[in-house]
Amino acid sequence: MLARVSTNPFLAPSPLPFQFPDFDAIREEHFLPAFTAGMEQQRAEVDEITADPGPATFDNTIVALELSGAVLRRVSAVFFTLVGSCSTPGIRAIEAEVAPQLAAHSDAIMLDPALFARIEALFATRDDLGLDAESLRLLERRHRDAVRAGARLGAAEQERLRALNAQLSALSTEFGAKLLAGANDGAVLVEDPAELAGLPADARSAAARAATARGHDGAHLITLVLPTGQPVLASISDRGLRERVHRASVTRGLGGEHDTRGIVLRMAELRAERAELLGHPHHASWVVEIGTAGTVDAIDAMLGKLAPVAAANAQTEADELSATAGYPVEAWDRAFYAERVRRERFDLDAGAMRPYLELERVLHDGVFYAASRLYGLRFTERHDLPRYHPEVRIFDVFDENGQLGLFVADLYARESKRGGAWMNSFVTQSRLLGTLPVVLNTLNLARPADGEPTLLTIDNVRTLFHEFGHALHGLFSDVQYPMFAGTAVPRDFVEYPSQVNEMWLRDPEVLAHYARHHDTGEPLPAEMVERLDEAQLFGEGFATTEYLAAALLDQAWHRLGPDAQVTDVERFEADALAAAGVAVPTAPPRYRSTYFNHIFGGAYSAGYYSYIWSEVLDADTVEWFAENGGLLRENGDTFRRELLSRGGSVDPMEAYRGFRGRDPEIAPLLARRGLTG
Repeated sequence: MLARVSTNPFLAPSPLPFQFPDFDAIREEHFLPAFTAGMEQQRAEVDEITADPGPATFDNTIVALELSGAVLRRVSAVFFTLVGSCSTPGIRAIEAEVAPQLAAHSDAIMLDPALFARIEALFATRDDLGLDAESLRLLERRHRDAVRAGARLGAAEQERLRALNAQLSALSTEFGAKLLAGANDGAVLVEDPAELAGLPADARSAAARAATARGHDGAHLITLVLPTGQPVLASISDRGLRERVHRASVTRGLGGEHDTRGIVLRMAELRAERAELLGHPHHASWVVEIGTAGTVDAIDAMLGKLAPVAAANAQTEADELSATAGYPVEAWDRAFYAERVRRERFDLDAGAMRPYLELERVLHDGVFYAASRLYGLRFTERHDLPRYHPEVRIFDVFDENGQLGLFVADLYARESKRGGAWMNSFVTQSRLLGTLPVVLNTLNLARPADGEPTLLTIDNVRTLFHEFGHALHGLFSDVQYPMFAGTAVPRDFVEYPSQVNEMWLRDPEVLAHYARHHDTGEPLPAEMVERLDEAQLFGEGFATTEYLAAALLDQAWHRLGPDAQVTDVERFEADALAAAGVAVPTAPPRYRSTYFNHIFGGAYSAGYYSYIWSEVLDADTVEWFAENGGLLRENGDTFRRELLSRGGSVDPMEAYRGFRGRDPEIAPLLARRGLTG
């Protein structure tokens, strides 16, 4: 964001390859004018559609809608990437101003009566239009989305709906800003280095640099990641420090200037009111209607089957850890003693594995290698394109037919980046628009000192493979219409391809290729691999329970009706967990309400169940690969052709049945998570 330009760079397609954003030309002052111009342009394009005196046709209405909003697409893709990855006070101020404007703009189009009349007329005669399958699906989707957005409501109801959407957009933005600031302020300062006993040298170095950056020379600062469980708790032997870190984690959003409880209560209330306006008993019903689950009863059936067994297993694990510790373990002790049991029972030391899991090797010889073997992909890093942060890396992606697009990686944590890991796109694939994909993976790895290698945990490796599964979904997209590109699938299906991609981190061929000592090049010892396999189910009771607790908490907030009277966030949360049977003290929810960004600052409200819902498909697909020979090009080609390339252009479960030959079965998931007891 350096060089000045005479015109706003968002007002025309980027001149760079693949329309990659020209970050050398982009400045913060460009965003608001570009958003304004983009909304005005799209509104004018819609007015042109509705002003057409001739009858509605698929081309002059539905295709025209797909072509509209080019400026808004460009500025939104860049801006919301920066909101998550490189936030500044200026960016946050712009977000707060523009978020309700964007909500109002969306409503203005979705609730436009003249536009809806044209869509409804086409929908009524859809079987007579001679449309191909993807075009018919687009028409049906446009009609469905308009109805769900309130196009059939009366004027007064629509006016209230617009107000609700604007308020929810503003509150979600405020939640994200408070969460980022609260996480930064919640970092734990350690002035006595003796308290850090057990912390690996590179993690200690990162903590020292974090402290220095905030003016605490000679001290250490333990920064917080997004989930409840902080990775450092597995290695810190000082119990008092473990408790401090845990309490800092679970009290985010509870009190002070970054208190999010009022936002949580208000968003739950507004979502319930909106659902009632749209003909649903609660927000969860409205959300799940368009998912592959279809109904909240289907969600309840699955989660209800898993929760009792998971909670029982988690309690058994806690009892075992208490026996090892010699006292009743608390939530802040669990990771530390779980690691001790792994060492003693399985002779498996997670810290001893890290020298074999160096970032560059994992990325090139693991993640990229698996994609090469399965799909014939090649990756070449390029350094000629501008980037929004010096740590961002860009790769050309090729297959046997030429260049697919660009893969962008932003891997290290920083104060301006929200926690977690995610994928998004600067440009999505579309034959209609003539665009190829530019996809981004964002992670939050701890940056080592200059000259030191980035050594990963096995969980970090899993995250790399997982997010790259999303990237493949975007890169392999082969659709006509931008609405269906890449990961534009139901929320409870979107995690499926990414979770499938995790399987390759443990594949013997792939593991042998990337798991090598960063100094000697020696492979990960065979006995360590065997122990890793033996320990696979250890801790699954806890892992499943902390996830289910968050998923069920999400459902509880979004099953509230408009007349519900909830005033105490912590009381509601405790009651919801107890009622669901997942109130295990040593396994708190992966996210508590006050820092549950997925549902109050992101797009997963009433949809956090999606991860385990998708895992049913994932575990069943892993069996398919095993039955068909595993890491083979023909298997990758089949998966790409039948699923990854289709995006939202087909019904996802029809695509799954076409790929698998049947409906998914839950047994592989139960076995994977040790929930058969």
